Amino acid sequence: MKSRFTPLVKIKKNSMQSSERFLQRANNNLNSAISALELSYNSLKDLGSPQKGAMREMLATRALLDSQREIINHNKEWIAFAKNQVTQAKEQLKIDMIEYEKFKYLELQEIKAELKKMNAKEAKDLDEIALMTYIGKAR
Repeated sequence: MKSRFTPLVKIKKNSMQSSERFLQRANNNLNSAISALELSYNSLKDLGSPQKGAMREMLATRALLDSQREIINHNKEWIAFAKNQVTQAKEQLKIDMIEYEKFKYLELQEIKAELKKMNAKEAKDLDEIALMTYIGKAR
């Protein structure tokens, strides 16, 4: 049974599903950032400093270490950004779920009221039929 809230319920449900998909993407993004940070740390551990050799090897190694540290800092910022996205997505999903439940409740209340009216009308019609039948038999 449809009510005036049915289209709004569908819109709110679509909005909620969209928020769920965004939250999933944000979680995937966070997981990617965490794995990239772990990979960066592992790469940093694998870089060894030369014990002997030319100065340019030492400078090249230092440049590689600096570069890897920059990558690690970038990945840390990426994780912070991804965590913020996940938090915002959770909040938006919560808001959308509340809105969906509100309109679903209003739709249910309106359907209940309509069913109550229909039952009252049906009872009235049955009473009229019974009264007509009774009057017809009394003659």
